[in-house]
Amino acid sequence: MMTDPLADFLTILRNGSVAGLKRVRAPHSRMRGDILSILKKEGFIEDFELKKDAGHADFHITLKAARTRQGRAITCIKRLSKPGLRRYVGSREIPKYLGGLGVPILSTPRGVLSGDEAKKQNVGGELLLVVW
Repeated sequence: MMTDPLADFLTILRNGSVAGLKRVRAPHSRMRGDILSILKKEGFIEDFELKKDAGHADFHITLKAARTRQGRAITCIKRLSKPGLRRYVGSREIPKYLGGLGVPILSTPRGVLSGDEAKKQNVGGELLLVVW
């Protein structure tokens, strides 16, 4: 039983990155697809694709090169708003992480957006996660 599907998804990405895997699979959902689009745009993953097998859909995610001189592409990925304690922020309250190197991801009325996009569109929302 999954009590927090988003946290399970982040664990799949984190474990794949730490283990040095090239590809990982995760169950499909619209929110996960939106998050993957942001991670790809920000350069944390190489690519992802949706594959359907007998009524079951999975994302096949290609992670960035496992171990390079610079280290892993995903150093840390953290869930901020949890089922027991939701965290909402306004557009002016969106925090910066690691002096702007970290990317917060929010669920807003205009969809799932990165912190910079949410500030540009002047919308706040639920602070889902941060990745650096």
